[in-house]
Amino acid sequence: MVSRARWVGLLWGCAAVLSAAVALWAGGARAAAPPAAGATVDVIHLDGIIGPATARYVERGITQATRDGAQALIIETDTPGGLLSSMDDMTRAMLASPVATVVYVYPSGARDASAGVFVTYAANLAAMAPTTHIGAAHPVTLGGGQIDQTEMTKITNDAVAQIRGFAVRRGRNADWAEQAVRKSVELTEPEALRLHVIDLIASSPEDLLNKIDGRTVETSTGIHRLMTRGALLVDIPIELSERMLLLLSDPNVGFILMTVAIYGIIFELANPGSVFPGVIGGIAIILALASFAAVQVNTAGLALIGFALILFVADIKMPTHGVLTAGGLIAFVLGSLLLTERQAPFLQISVTLIGTMAVLTAGFFFFAVGAGVRAQRRRVTTGPQALVGALGTARSDLAPRGQVFVQGELWSAESLDGPIPAGHRIRVLRVDGLHLAVRKEGEPT
Repeated sequence: MVSRARWVGLLWGCAAVLSAAVALWAGGARAAAPPAAGATVDVIHLDGIIGPATARYVERGITQATRDGAQALIIETDTPGGLLSSMDDMTRAMLASPVATVVYVYPSGARDASAGVFVTYAANLAAMAPTTHIGAAHPVTLGGGQIDQTEMTKITNDAVAQIRGFAVRRGRNADWAEQAVRKSVELTEPEALRLHVIDLIASSPEDLLNKIDGRTVETSTGIHRLMTRGALLVDIPIELSERMLLLLSDPNVGFILMTVAIYGIIFELANPGSVFPGVIGGIAIILALASFAAVQVNTAGLALIGFALILFVADIKMPTHGVLTAGGLIAFVLGSLLLTERQAPFLQISVTLIGTMAVLTAGFFFFAVGAGVRAQRRRVTTGPQALVGALGTARSDLAPRGQVFVQGELWSAESLDGPIPAGHRIRVLRVDGLHLAVRKEGEPT
């Protein structure tokens, strides 16, 4: 049994050790201790346009890193920017994150522009790889409608207030952030470090772990000291659903889907009962509308494309000799140009793609749909209806009923224009079951 004096000694010894550890931590007299065995840092990759898919990916990454007990979540970034609504979702999740978030502009040659700058300022720590740049955060649009100067000023002022709030909370350069929004200024990584826009420059993810080791950050759960030296980097891949949503966030993809939908609907209406083109067209138009909802397109442009579809379909049903098709092509091109005219350049539909699709649509309508219409208008060559218009010979007097010989067969027939003597030529006018309605044709044979 351990004596009471020994217990007291042990308690005093433990207290002394704890006191010394607290003193060293508070005074920063020592470097941070190596991480416990199995320490991890989770990594996600923000590559491309910021949209609903990337917002969902970041939120899932924060949840996963929290569940894993990771030291931090690194967000490797290479983005031209994106939608303000998705950026808001991402920054809110990062500000409320219980795990430290580190935005890392990587690899070399990557950029962090527009909405990406806001995401960087919302992170606990910001880093850049060599030969990268950051900036140009001026808001371009609020969703595709016409915006006057007063409204644009309100949007800009709101964005300035937002990013200055991030800068104050994270201790970064608020004045430069305002200039990035108002004047679209940009910085290379050495300039960004000198102006305290970022916290450090790291050549690789491993170098980043070494440089953020021992830093103190404030998360939603309090102050945390990062222990990342030698930690295991755990990649969180983007899920299939997020990848598909990311693909739909590209307005060019949405535009292609819309064109495919037009092809499918037109072909189905021109050839009723084909089924497959209609199914493909229906799926494509649903996906296209989902894409346009994510990108927030101009509704006037969408209406013009819908009007073009109406003109295409009307041209199938009415013999207008291509006039409605020409009008539909004009509406299609104008609507396509208007769809994303108010968006940032990287969120606009390619003019080359619009021209290509217009030419393909004209060719598709002329050849594929034209062939279907011509087939429907072609004279029937098989079955009883093929007899309509055929020539034959009266085998008996038709007064008005009798027999006729048509296409190698005897038929009972009825004359519609008076008696027809045997041997006279006749022409079939219609088929009523097994009886023909005929009239005189020329001289007797």
